[in-house]
Amino acid sequence: MLVLLLLACLTVITLDARGGADSPVNPVRSAVGDFFGPIEEVTAAVVRPVAAVPEFFRTTGGLRSDVVRLEAENDALRSQLATSTVARNRAAELDGLLATSRHSGYSLVPSRVIAMGPAQSFSRTVTIDAGTSSGVRPDMTVLNNDGLVGRVLRADRSTATVLLVVDPDSVVGGRLGSTMEIGFLRGLGRVSDDSLELDLVDTSAAPERGDVLVTWGSRDGAPYVAGVPIGTVASVTSSPRQLSREAEIRPFVDFTSLDLVGVVVDPGTASDRSLIEAGRTTGTGEGR
Repeated sequence: MLVLLLLACLTVITLDARGGADSPVNPVRSAVGDFFGPIEEVTAAVVRPVAAVPEFFRTTGGLRSDVVRLEAENDALRSQLATSTVARNRAAELDGLLATSRHSGYSLVPSRVIAMGPAQSFSRTVTIDAGTSSGVRPDMTVLNNDGLVGRVLRADRSTATVLLVVDPDSVVGGRLGSTMEIGFLRGLGRVSDDSLELDLVDTSAAPERGDVLVTWGSRDGAPYVAGVPIGTVASVTSSPRQLSREAEIRPFVDFTSLDLVGVVVDPGTASDRSLIEAGRTTGTGEGR
């Protein structure tokens, strides 16, 4: 039986090879194709989605990995952008301190604000990261590139507490730039704004809106040195019962965004960090 089947197969193959287009097996081939063709197409249509399942999971897994990678890259870029923005702002503040030292001639201990006073407290204070080891002592003037910040209340080895000029207990001697009249500025202690109140010594003097005030200085420069910008006159009020006029002063300093500040010290002060002296940064080191 097996031999007969082999002979039949050989015969069909021989006829098909010799016959070309007129091969006697062509009708048989066509009939078989017509019968099995639709079945083959249906089977392929059914099997194709199943065969694509592994590739689908491979592709989906790759897409998930791409999404995770892109999200991580975006987070890294956002972090770099935020860091570079902060660095640029601090560089600008440092440039401002250098310019302040150059124009005023004062030596400065650069420091950063690291804490604000407690919100429930009525006092307005900040903590800076420079203390006695940096040459900082109580009753020293604190400023930034915009103007007067306050004075040092107390200092330990590595930090110091600064009383801001907007504190209700703060009193600063000020001078009007236009008339050179002197007076006293007091913090109003308002939560909504950081205005100061000016009382002039000469009760007949009339400050004008827009006048600039600077510190007129204390003896030996403590607690305030002379010539530090404070702010401008925002408004002037008076009444028939008052012999003097009161002015509200808008400070130059934004006390809600304090970061880099400078503490005014004597030239050559021993410090554990570089001083800004007369417009240049000097590495003093320990024991200078």
